[in-house]
Amino acid sequence: MGRKEFHMDIKDISSAARERMGKAIEALESNLSILRTGRANPGILKKIVVDYHGTPMPVDQLANITTPDSRTLNIQPWDRSVLPAIERAIRDSDLGLNPNNKGDTIFISLPMLTEERRKDLVKNARGYAEDAKVAVRNIRKNSLDDLKKLEGVGEDEVKRGETEVQKVTDEFIRKVDDVTARKEQDILG
Repeated sequence: MGRKEFHMDIKDISSAARERMGKAIEALESNLSILRTGRANPGILKKIVVDYHGTPMPVDQLANITTPDSRTLNIQPWDRSVLPAIERAIRDSDLGLNPNNKGDTIFISLPMLTEERRKDLVKNARGYAEDAKVAVRNIRKNSLDDLKKLEGVGEDEVKRGETEVQKVTDEFIRKVDDVTARKEQDILG
């Protein structure tokens, strides 16, 4: 029985580009979720890792994180012995938060964002957006290279494929701008 050979065509290349660009948007949204806005959001703790019995674990896998009001985060670990480690990890992070250990729960009261801090956060958001745009453009470049390598495809078909890849690229660049604009509104809000 012969080995089945995989043959990529223009549709496959366009589809793969769309899928990979979608992942770039997901990465952008993940990065933006850790930026603080004026409201309490458990997502800001997403990147905080705690040493749990020798294993680095994200806080959200060790505790229930809730927002009892718009300015407070409540962290209740499933294992109370990890409470001091969570508190230390939050305090040592670059988030500038001051956790308050109540014995079985950690409360974090989020201070109001200063105008200067808001501008810094917007600058960070725009940096993440630019990284996402670079990723999308790199995917476009790789897809265009793949189109040129296709065998048995006419020049007109390749041009049509390039147009399709460019449409997908434009769509995802707009998505980057839309996601970033929403986050900037939340930050400046």
